[in-house]
Amino acid sequence: MTNFRNAVILSTALIFGMTGATFAQETTTSAETKTTVKAEAQAVEAPTESTDAGADEGNPTGLSLGEEAEQELAAGQLYIKEKVGDWEMRCVKVDVEGEEPCQMYQLMDDGAGSPVAEVSMFRLKDAGKAQAGGTIVVPLETSLPQQLTITVDGGKARRYPYSFCNQVGCFARIGLTAEDVASFKRGNAATMTIVPALAQDRKVELTLSLTGFTAAYDKVSVVEP
Repeated sequence: MTNFRNAVILSTALIFGMTGATFAQETTTSAETKTTVKAEAQAVEAPTESTDAGADEGNPTGLSLGEEAEQELAAGQLYIKEKVGDWEMRCVKVDVEGEEPCQMYQLMDDGAGSPVAEVSMFRLKDAGKAQAGGTIVVPLETSLPQQLTITVDGGKARRYPYSFCNQVGCFARIGLTAEDVASFKRGNAATMTIVPALAQDRKVELTLSLTGFTAAYDKVSVVEP
């Protein structure tokens, strides 16, 4: 390995030359021969101080430990810009200078850590009564006629229809009025209720944390309908 420059193997010619000299010189004692061989062996085995940049007190081998590389994002690639409370700010990389479109995102689980549904929210410009919009994705085996219901801190429930399903799941595209946004800002948690298609007498309640909602909402992009 080039990092261990001192660990050079003695050539066969040199070894044979030393052996021939030992036999030719009858006056050389066995003790002198052993001393010479031992010194040469130590010269091969003992590493000298490395000049590599990776060599320091914590890494005496001189082997490169690498360094953190910045990830290059392609235009159109989704990435997490930051986390605000329990919300992720998910943005899309653009290939020109300017503001990148961002939405606030949260993944909801079943209370045991298994993901069940997800929600993305954004603000709207000149959209009439709807000041914000959201996309909620639920599992495929959800009863669509039962629709999706949302309550904030146990308040009055609102019901939303599902728009479509694909291989990812079933989607509800919802609009939030100024009153809805205000209730989300002052609330602690929202409860989203879905009904399984194979057990329509059962309701699955998912908790959407509203911690950091106001700060995240103020950072999301404004979208024109």
